[in-house]
Amino acid sequence: MSPELLALQKRLAHTFSNPRFLERALTHRSFSADHNERLEFLGDSVLNLAVSGLLFEKLNQLPEGDLSRVRANLVKQETLHQLAIGLGLSLGLRLGDGEKRSGGHKRPSILADALEAVIGAVYLDAGFEKASDLVRRLYGGIELNAQMSAMGKDPKTELQEWLQARKMKLPQYRVVATLGEAHRQTFDVECTILETGRSERGIGASRRAGEQAAAAAMLQCLSDGNHRPHPAV
Repeated sequence: MSPELLALQKRLAHTFSNPRFLERALTHRSFSADHNERLEFLGDSVLNLAVSGLLFEKLNQLPEGDLSRVRANLVKQETLHQLAIGLGLSLGLRLGDGEKRSGGHKRPSILADALEAVIGAVYLDAGFEKASDLVRRLYGGIELNAQMSAMGKDPKTELQEWLQARKMKLPQYRVVATLGEAHRQTFDVECTILETGRSERGIGASRRAGEQAAAAAMLQCLSDGNHRPHPAV
């Protein structure tokens, strides 16, 4: 094992019985056919379960919907990227020459994926308990609180709460058009606030995705007009 990976093991507080798991977890597809994408797939599920258990324990007064939003905030790419930087994962990444030249060792998506792959590697090497212990150490510096649920709200939920706070009716969503072939349709959806007569549109691969896009456009419009508050906590 290289000096970089030996040092990483210490930061992970886990010594691999099979070092090849860690090597593979840090191998991008541009470097080798034996890359980390399958480990990333596994690590994503392990991470979500471990974070769910942590939140169930630490935020035991929050309802399911708020727990889901806090979890989404904790496992999103931006958060994983910052955790990967803190671990120094970039020092051990194995990238192809093209990815190296384009700054792949700093790319958020690559680092976030590698962190999930490392979690998957620990799971394969030592089981869920050890992987969960790693997740808890990773998030040990993050203060978990109920306010985090507001940070993970989807646009439809945030718009609904904005309107309810002003005692306004819920927005109406209408599919304006369905585009493309049957197996590859996109939905053009209009979001309307009846009291103001304001409408915005969004496009998505499903009706729900189109509604979310339209709600996001409406929120942006409200924000540009200085009408949008900070999310309620």
